[in-house]
Amino acid sequence: MYLHKGNLVIRDATIGDAKLLCGWWNDGEIMAHAGFPNGIGTTEQEVRSKLQSGADPERQGRLILEISGVPAGEMSYSAAADRVAEIGIKICDFKEQNKGAGTRFLTMFIRYLFDVPGYHTIILDTNLKNTRAQHVYEKLGFRKIAVRTDAWTDQLGEWQSFIDYELTQAEWRADWLHD
Repeated sequence: MYLHKGNLVIRDATIGDAKLLCGWWNDGEIMAHAGFPNGIGTTEQEVRSKLQSGADPERQGRLILEISGVPAGEMSYSAAADRVAEIGIKICDFKEQNKGAGTRFLTMFIRYLFDVPGYHTIILDTNLKNTRAQHVYEKLGFRKIAVRTDAWTDQLGEWQSFIDYELTQAEWRADWLHD
């Protein structure tokens, strides 16, 4: 996959991205929002093997987000059910957060998922503490469908709660926000 708009690019992750992804995934500050304040403890070889074989059991697509040619984050997606995609996104470069890039990347990707593979529903979740992500998702039209209170404990033994969101193609607004 390769999507481009202005200075933003969404592209397939390659074997050459293994070191980058490994660094992000093992960084507790980046991964804390997902309940991994110590990172996930993977190796570059494990990441490379998943990318090489395409056998990432968690995700059908692993994507790199670039801003002006520089990797700034990642996205992933998988088929959760018939015509239902589950997605995830994180802007890993802290200096690129809170500048609107996440909203623009999501807009590009949501449009693609509805128009090209023909998904009719997109689902995602976020940590209850991640109010920045909640704001972005709700601005794009996602609906809260559930709150999972104390769903599991993180690496530090602290309970984590999550919000489940859903967006249908019918709810996707084709207004100025999505141009």
